[in-house]
Amino acid sequence: MDGVWDFFGLAVLYGLGINGYAYYLFRKDKRQAQQGGWRVPERSLFITAYLGGGFGAWHGMQTFHHKTRQPRFLWGVRGAMVLNVLCFLGLCYILFV
Repeated sequence: MDGVWDFFGLAVLYGLGINGYAYYLFRKDKRQAQQGGWRVPERSLFITAYLGGGFGAWHGMQTFHHKTRQPRFLWGVRGAMVLNVLCFLGLCYILFV
């Protein structure tokens, strides 16, 4: 059972890290948009959200008011959050049931 908890702990750390990174990417893209610099590709924002960073992406969108009027991002990031929750619940089911 210790191995299960070790794996679960790594999964939680991964989730925290990828959400922090998604938040950072939205912050960086917003600053670059304001300053006219190189932007973060939209594809990178979506990939990060779907690889587990949906909640960080959503928080970044709301905090920095970035891409909040684009339906593709509103629904895409919401979809990523749903997928993230389902994957987490599936992981919990596999590990603990």
